[in-house]
Parts: sequence; C-alpha cells; structure tokens
Amino acid sequence: CHRRHLVFFVALQFALVLWCRRRRRRNEQDTSGGAQQLLMPPRVGSSRSRGPGSVVVENFTLDMLHASTDGFSDDSQIGTGSFGSVCRGTLPDGREVAIKRAEDSAKASSSVARHRDRETAFDSELTALARANHKNIVCLLGCCADSGERVLVYEFMANSTLHDQLHSRSPLAAAMSSWRGRLTIALGAARGIEYMHVYAVPPIIHRDVKSANILLDDAWTAKIADFGLSSVLDPSAGAGTPQVPLYTGGTVGYMDPEYYRLQHLTDKSDVYSFGVVLLELMSGCRVVQRYAESVTPKNVVEFAVPHILADDVARVLDPRLPAPTPDEAEALAYVGYLAADCVGPVGCDRPSMTEVVDALERALAACGAGPLSRAGTGRRPVLSRSGTDQFDLTDTD
Repeated sequence: CHRRHLVFFVALQFALVLWCRRRRRRNEQDTSGGAQQLLMPPRVGSSRSRGPGSVVVENFTLDMLHASTDGFSDDSQIGTGSFGSVCRGTLPDGREVAIKRAEDSAKASSSVARHRDRETAFDSELTALARANHKNIVCLLGCCADSGERVLVYEFMANSTLHDQLHSRSPLAAAMSSWRGRLTIALGAARGIEYMHVYAVPPIIHRDVKSANILLDDAWTAKIADFGLSSVLDPSAGAGTPQVPLYTGGTVGYMDPEYYRLQHLTDKSDVYSFGVVLLELMSGCRVVQRYAESVTPKNVVEFAVPHILADDVARVLDPRLPAPTPDEAEALAYVGYLAADCVGPVGCDRPSMTEVVDALERALAACGAGPLSRAGTGRRPVLSRSGTDQFDLTDTD
C-alpha cells in the first residue's frame, strides 16, 4: 500500500512538472508574440474588433503607400504624430489619405527606450482606433506591416488641426470667425471623447487631448486623433478607478496636474485637457504664452480662470472675433464656467464628458444654433452660473 502511494505521488509530481513547463512555454510565446500579433495586419475586409462599433481595417502594401506619397517624400509631409511623420497621399482608387509612418529604426539615432516608445505608441493607436467607430473620431482605414514597417492609414482631413486654424492661419477661416462655429467644433470634439469614455468597449482614455490632436474635415467636423498615448481601461476595474500607467504621457500645458503628481490616471484627466482646449478656443491664446500683465509666460488656465470666476469673461474672449450678441455672451459665460469646472484641481469634482456634452449643447441652443440637444425639447435653455449643475429649461414662448 505504501509503494502504491509512493508511485502515485511520483506520477503526480511528474504530471505537475509537465503542466508547469507547458504553461511557462505558452506564456513566453504570448509575451514575445503579443506585439507582433498586434502588428500583423488583418485580412482585407476583416475587422480588428468583433464588439460594438468595430471597424474594417484594410491591409495596404508598402509599395502602394510608397507610390501614393512619392516615396514618402518631404513634399508629401503634412505633420508629425506620436510615433512618426504624417504624409498626404492618394491611393490608386482616388482616395486622399493621411499616412503615418514610424521612424525607421535602422536609421534612427534615438535610444532603445525611444524606439520602444514608438512601438508602444503604434500598438496603442492601432488597438484604440480599430475598435472606435464614431463620426468625431478620425477614421483608421488600414495599416501596413511589410518588411518591418509600421504604417497607419487614415482619412485625410482637409482643414488640418484646430491648433493650426487657431494659431497659424491669418485671416481666420469663416468657421473659426464666429462664436457659434467655435462652439460647434468644441461640441464635436467633446462627443468624440465622450464616446471613448462611455461607449467604447472597453473604455479608452486618450491621455493627450489638445488642439493639435483635434482634426477638422472639409465640413469642419471635429475629430479626435493621435491615440499613441491612449490607455484601454481594465474592464474588471470599477468606474472611476485610477489606472497606473507605465509612464506619464501628455503635453505640457494640457496635462492634468493631479495625474502628473499622483500618477493616477482616470477619465477626468481627459476632462482637464479638454477644459484647456475650451479656454484656448474662447481666448484664441496659445496654451502657454506671455500676457500683457505678466513678465513671464503663463498657462491659459492661469490667465483665463480668474477672469471667468470674477464674472468678467469678456476679458478672456478672442479679440479677433466680433463682439458677441447678448445671447452669445450668455452662452460664452456659461462655457467659461464649464471650462473652469473642467480644469478644477480635484479630478473627482470635474464634470464627466457626458455632462460636458450636455452643457455645450445647451450653450449652442442658447446661441440660436438650432435643435442640437439630444433631449430634443425644442426649448431654449436658461443657463445657470455653473457649467455642470443646476440646469434648468424653460419655454421660449
């Protein structure tokens, strides 16, 4: 009986050792192949995501993209993204596209860490955009992983970025020359971020919301772009649970101070960044610049929020635009309070992006911009002092 127990125990140990070895081997393959699996382009017509809102991602050949951009020539370059340069190209079927190509690691002089960051940014953008399908998020058309290249192909955005329109164009385009036009752009961008936070499965935090990452198409529809720093939230974590990213990402001036200080990332970090964009849209100021009353450069938050809270939003408004009508002035004061709420120092006290969208819809309705509210009440909102609380509706009749 003792011998049978000994044989059984030895056999059990042997089986356990084999199982552990197989599990370790499988984990090593998953770890080493995970990034490569992400970089493998899907079949033409296939989907990278089977969940709601999934999109079709095409497989483009490197030769096709090389021909469409004249060999990725300098003349075709229209900007830079989180992991490489962006070129304008025309596909054989006539579609105009924007092509983001990662820097060639063989030619790059950057460090190993920098190269790893570029790979991570490529993977993050492919993962996020392949599951996002919304009119206010830039459309990913396809990718290319031929010969070790890392290339993503997007719809082309004819009116460049919000940053470019605000700070690099003179005279201003018509859509940027009216308060109603600027609030419409703000609402579109807010809807894109709301989609990521609320409707994407799992939710996505962008981490780099800024005017340079808000693109404008030929109809001036705002679309959120550049998901290279984005974080897909752990679906098992509760709503509002802070994430701890591997490294702090974002842009100076737009980055949530609470996130930067505590390294705790939540959707309210995007809300802070969007609040900075709102102030940028209202003032026409760069995020960091020197103001008349200051010797050293200030962030637009430091400049604008004190005036807004002192009920003097007129001191903040972009002087390049006509003086607002009484209805527009009321709406802009309301949006100013909303922006101040968004850039508040405590993340949990900031509004959600759904509240931001609702507030911007009310502001546009108050400007007489038509029935843009999802509520569809057909009534003009009376705007309270706060951008997120004490909403009240009353009939205009």
